[in-house]
Amino acid sequence: MSKQPIKFSEYPLIVPNAKKMSKKMDALIAKLKECDNANDAAKVINKINAYFEEIDTEASVIYVLYSCNTTNEEYKKAQDTVDELSPLFGKYSTDVEKILVNASYRPDLEKKYGSFLFKKYEASLKTFDEKIMPELIKENKLVSEYDMIFGGAQIEFRGESLNLSQLGKYMQDKNRETRKEAAQAMDSWLKENEEKIAKIYDDLVHVRVEIAKKLGFESFTDLAYLRLGRVDYNAEMVEKYRKQIADDVVPVCQKLYKQQMKNLGIKKPQYYDYNLMFASGNPVPAGDTEYLVNQAHKMYADLGPESKEFFDFMIKYELMDLEARKGKAPGGYQTSFSLYKSPFIFSNFNGTQGDVNVLCHEGGHAFQCYLSSGIKVPEYRQPTLESCEIHSMSMEFFAWPYMDGFFGKDAEKYKYSHLADSIEFLPYGATIDEFQHWVYANPEATHEQRCAAFREIEKKYTPHKKYDDTPTLAKGTYWMRQGHVFANPFYYIDYTLAQVVAFQFAIENMKNHEKAWKKYIKLCKCGGKYPFQELLAKNHLRNPFEDGNIRKVIKPLERVLKGFDTSKM
Repeated sequence: MSKQPIKFSEYPLIVPNAKKMSKKMDALIAKLKECDNANDAAKVINKINAYFEEIDTEASVIYVLYSCNTTNEEYKKAQDTVDELSPLFGKYSTDVEKILVNASYRPDLEKKYGSFLFKKYEASLKTFDEKIMPELIKENKLVSEYDMIFGGAQIEFRGESLNLSQLGKYMQDKNRETRKEAAQAMDSWLKENEEKIAKIYDDLVHVRVEIAKKLGFESFTDLAYLRLGRVDYNAEMVEKYRKQIADDVVPVCQKLYKQQMKNLGIKKPQYYDYNLMFASGNPVPAGDTEYLVNQAHKMYADLGPESKEFFDFMIKYELMDLEARKGKAPGGYQTSFSLYKSPFIFSNFNGTQGDVNVLCHEGGHAFQCYLSSGIKVPEYRQPTLESCEIHSMSMEFFAWPYMDGFFGKDAEKYKYSHLADSIEFLPYGATIDEFQHWVYANPEATHEQRCAAFREIEKKYTPHKKYDDTPTLAKGTYWMRQGHVFANPFYYIDYTLAQVVAFQFAIENMKNHEKAWKKYIKLCKCGGKYPFQELLAKNHLRNPFEDGNIRKVIKPLERVLKGFDTSKM
């Protein structure tokens, strides 16, 4: 049963209890087994969903609290408990799915809930068995160990002790020596922690391979695709899609990088030089966190009544934690508290253009979550991951007309760098994806072999990158900074797929904002009712998997970029 929204500061910290969960779920599952028709089953399903929402909300609250302060022992202990209970939660979800998939009244339930729900169940059932629970607990704990290392990072830099997010600001400084020094400070920290991080990853790879074997899969890759709910595309389709990026996007990016270095007057660039887009400095937000939130408030109010209501809600109920600070986990994300029908945005503002991206990107996730919160079938509220990212990346482009407020005199610089960065992201996303496919095809590889493979793949998609001043990264360790590789295997190509779709909204928005916004609202309200390719078809969007579609999307954006005079920026 949903509760009235309250301020996040008033949320109770409730740690789920294994005995209580088992007692409650055993009773509900016993009732579900007794059902012999869809109507009776639906009543029990409603009770199960309500209890799942309760547990899910408790776990989400703990995760946010722990992310906000990884040094808090109470939060750490609570997160450890959630890590241990997660497989038990998975077990009960599987028990429910088994009953419903094999029920005699399944056809009636499919009429009520839709067939996609049962496709999701069937995929999910292949990914879990009670016999893998010890490995799942180990997997969760290893990911938390990785988070602790990166969340607890304190790097001495020019008399300050900075976390990785705070150091990132200096890695895009106008002064080349500052960029170099910051990159080297990060490189030294990575060297100090390389052995520990490599061990965590090696353990993760082996425990995941063991899970796959126990479940009867030939490789973890096949299991990972099902874990991510990919029921309508496979690794072979992704490989062909990556080839489109290599053929049609990499050459465009190399031209952009060449022009960038020409404008900067740098003849022998290093990887950290590409963090600076303009000789006059990267676009800098026109104010602090409070100012940017106020600008976002104005933007969402102007875009439409739905988005105005959404952002008013976010502010009223304290559903954002944005500023970087000591002990806070790195990165940014959006999550939700289903019991309160409330999204939440977590980030690490550091005074760069990335701060504005968060308010738009994570804001897009939160907006979709808000619009879909009323969908009655819980599994349909959250789209598959590549579909989720369409909402966030598209919102970044809907924000373009409001950049004068966010950036003042730097608005045009932001638009150019945002679009260029978005296109340049596609080869990086393909790099991370191809690397992960290599890793799980070669699970017994050593750390050195993994790094060497990454460096070769990197040269294929981003041949401009040089690491002469940063010896740890020169070995091919950049992947160790990408949390998705550790926490969410194979969840990264999703961003690129979504980016290709978001580019379509960008193009349409430049032609006809009203039409594009209406189409976007419709997409958000679809939630997760359809798999990726069907979702695109229903909303008349080009499918990135179809050969030639990336080229069709990139060409008009190249023309947009040519309309900027970067030599004057």
